[in-house]
Amino acid sequence: MPKALICGISGQDGSYLAAHLLQSGYEVWGTSRDAQQSRFEGLKRLGIHDRVRFESMAPNDFRSVLSVVSSCEPDEIYNLSGQSSVGLSFVQPVETLESILNATVNLLEAVKFLDPKIRFYNACSSECFGNTAEGRADEQTPFRPRSPYGVAKAAAFWQLANYRDSYGLFACSGILFNHESPLRPERFVTSKIVRAARRIADGSDENLVLGNVCVSRDWGWAPEYVEAMHLMLRAEQPSDYVVATGVTSSLGEFLEAVFRSVGLDWRAHVTYNDELRRPSDISANRADPSQIARCLGWNARVNLQELARKLVREELY
Repeated sequence: MPKALICGISGQDGSYLAAHLLQSGYEVWGTSRDAQQSRFEGLKRLGIHDRVRFESMAPNDFRSVLSVVSSCEPDEIYNLSGQSSVGLSFVQPVETLESILNATVNLLEAVKFLDPKIRFYNACSSECFGNTAEGRADEQTPFRPRSPYGVAKAAAFWQLANYRDSYGLFACSGILFNHESPLRPERFVTSKIVRAARRIADGSDENLVLGNVCVSRDWGWAPEYVEAMHLMLRAEQPSDYVVATGVTSSLGEFLEAVFRSVGLDWRAHVTYNDELRRPSDISANRADPSQIARCLGWNARVNLQELARKLVREELY
């Protein structure tokens, strides 16, 4: 039975990845800073909490990382840890950089020191590219991040590339574009929209307050994206991949799809507040995921309209 260690298992991607790996016959270990206190709500919602072994690990502390990796002896490590909110990164830039970059370096060092045969996945982000309104970003597109989060993810990407080239590690970065699910916390605008739409449809007289609805993103369905992570580590050779649908839609289109799913017109229920705008934002991100389709056979299956329906339907439970 292959063994996987998921660092940051309590988040959206960690929960769905754990479910996917368990279904694929893996023994799954997961870490959080305090495993005894963490609630692991996503794992419980998916009904798999009792099938995962948990360890406490401080990703910024190399001794902690070394101890957990040594105890687990994994075949694969998935690094999904670190501060995950672009908006929050403007408020906590130092924590964002340290939690993302230091964790990546510590895990790579642990793999190099303990067992270079361990296969390593690192969660990268489309935020590394910055604006790609003029053309679709692929694996060769230069990074021009516009947030502390994007800067941190870009730094971790290049650290991994250096370890792969210098020490021959099987290490990959998945450059994931936006991917959503009911497990997203409400600080993410997609979850904020879906939950407000449900409440309004159920009789609430509230207004949904947003910042900039003109931004455009490539939105996908998170359970599909964790399949791409697994495929990267099962490939013959390590490589980095853009993971996206290849279709970009505005936040206004997302709003329309969600409110239409509950029988409402979003324009009657949305107000704006400039204080919710980020100091620097990406107007549009466009992706070219053709390489992962060609090399690994992965394609996104859920489009924006189906994504909206899934999010609204799942929010009922």
